[in-house]
Amino acid sequence: MNLNNITDIAFGTDILDIEVPEILKRKFKSGITYIDGAIGGEGFTPSSVTLFTGEPGAGKTTMMLKMADAFTKQGGIALFNTAEESLFQTSMTAKRLRLRNGFMTGNTDDVNLLLEKSAEIIKANPGKQFVLIVDSLQCLDDGKYSSGVKTSGTAIRCLEMITNFCKEHAAVGIVINQVNKQGKMAGSNKLKHMVDAHMHLSVEKKEQDLIGCRVLETQKNRFGGCGHIFFLTLGRSGFRQVAKVSAN
Repeated sequence: MNLNNITDIAFGTDILDIEVPEILKRKFKSGITYIDGAIGGEGFTPSSVTLFTGEPGAGKTTMMLKMADAFTKQGGIALFNTAEESLFQTSMTAKRLRLRNGFMTGNTDDVNLLLEKSAEIIKANPGKQFVLIVDSLQCLDDGKYSSGVKTSGTAIRCLEMITNFCKEHAAVGIVINQVNKQGKMAGSNKLKHMVDAHMHLSVEKKEQDLIGCRVLETQKNRFGGCGHIFFLTLGRSGFRQVAKVSAN
């Protein structure tokens, strides 16, 4: 189903007369309380892309591995593609976290190949929600330059390809984006405007009772509220929720 093709909707059509495809109405929860709560409580919207940022060492990859495992438990098909680490390293981390449900893996930095293989997985698993998790955006290459040089435009083009793919296939995309030394999101600010949601994981440094806790919050969500802010501890086996505050 190509959800990116809207040429059959006449220009000037009343917004109330547009029929939304049923597949877009079925939000998909991860089953992890703090993740679903941070994204608004109802889950991820098919066709949407979420940018996931966080400070170095905050636990971005750990959280995404736990999420991929949880999506499988919920009946979805999750593909975790890493160009940051080898699959041996990823497997060791998954075993340390005691993941039980598993998920598909990829280890390519070629965004064209990644989306080609993703389309094959979707075709082989009709009726199941597909979730693509990318670690990380800055590692991807669209092949524009034969020398392999990456510019600020490379990340923009790769993210655009991923968002178009998710719209076309009603997939859920979650893309890790690196941060710079100042803790700010790396790359162009255009990246924030290209996605539907932005989740951030930071380390608490001010509140005495919560110093060292990881803080998970959604800073943008086109398809719902931003839910709550969660304070989590991070141990050898993953995260544990210790506090929650309203985002409103």
